[in-house]
Amino acid sequence: MRSLVVYESLFGNTRSVAEAIATGLSGEVDVVEVGQAPDEVGAGLLVLGAPTHAFGMSRTATREDAARRAQAANVTLVSRTDGMREWLGRVRIASPVLLAAFDTKIARPRLPGSAAKAMSKKLRGAPVEWIAPVRHFYVVDTLGPLVDGELGRAREWGARLADRVPAR
Repeated sequence: MRSLVVYESLFGNTRSVAEAIATGLSGEVDVVEVGQAPDEVGAGLLVLGAPTHAFGMSRTATREDAARRAQAANVTLVSRTDGMREWLGRVRIASPVLLAAFDTKIARPRLPGSAAKAMSKKLRGAPVEWIAPVRHFYVVDTLGPLVDGELGRAREWGARLADRVPAR
């Protein structure tokens, strides 16, 4: 089954998680930054990932703030155009697809908000079948890095997602 992993990543952490998930998936897998993602999806499995900003998906204002932080830290932004919120607003899902979503967020106990949960709300009514609860992967601080072991967790999650995909 063909899989498509679409991610938004500002500082590179979510991109690294998306790539690790793709490594765990089996079959044909495309990993695409959201600014390059197709406006129509026909993959059998769609995996979405984004950083948590201000308790949900990024917005123009939070991406502008991230750009200022990146410039101050001499870091090049990965996603430079629309984010996951905008893409989900225009994407057409051609036929029913299997779906999973993840986010990255700061590793602080009880820190509210989740981009992945916001994505799931945005997709209500779409022809999708969720194959796993949303998953969080953690960064040490706003710019990162990822908490030790998160890439391994991401690869394992990708493998578990592959196991949940029915044979066709």
